[in-house]
Amino acid sequence: MAPRYFVTGTDTEVGKTVATVQLIRLLNQQKIPTIGMKPAASGCLNSNGILINDDVVAHQNATPIAAPLALVSPYRFEPAISPHIAAREADIEIKLPHILSCAEQLSEHANTVVVEGAGGWFAPLSDTHTIADLAIALEAPVILVVGMRLGCINHAMLTAQAIKFAGLPIAGWIANQIDPHMSRYAENLAYLQTHLSAPFLAEIPHSSNALNSCLNIQAFETLKLRNN
Repeated sequence: MAPRYFVTGTDTEVGKTVATVQLIRLLNQQKIPTIGMKPAASGCLNSNGILINDDVVAHQNATPIAAPLALVSPYRFEPAISPHIAAREADIEIKLPHILSCAEQLSEHANTVVVEGAGGWFAPLSDTHTIADLAIALEAPVILVVGMRLGCINHAMLTAQAIKFAGLPIAGWIANQIDPHMSRYAENLAYLQTHLSAPFLAEIPHSSNALNSCLNIQAFETLKLRNN
């Protein structure tokens, strides 16, 4: 089975897609064929009867590897709402076994699969399953994206605690500067570097070109050491 990473965030809109895309691009540049997966995507655009999400397009633009849309994004919904609500309105049940099957098939296309969650760690996929349940089912080391803004320390510490309680390793965390005017940014970052008991992979500066950028080599070296 190809290695997997599961990317989650401290909340919605914290830059999971930016981090995922930059990681995919970095691994491919390091000659590790890598592809992205977005199991449940809301806010899709309808293009000639095909629903597609901007996050998925960003994943695809970061890798030279092509794979069927049905595998990289098995559940897609037009309303920009929580996937469990969108699925209910579409009379569709998001099933973990189907997502696992798609992930297995993606392993035939690439050496590594980076799976991006939706919302935060406990965001629901259905009335009975959450993003946490999906990560557990995938048995994937987790990469935590911390959206650097007021309140990020509490959100980061709680999410890291929940991931560890689920029995999954945290492969590392990424600081994403989503608020360019955050007060005491350096002090907040320093606290997290000291108190989050997981490898610090990278810092993503605020940029309008973030989706076209790449994580630094240190992130690759840290992940490589983590897997040894």
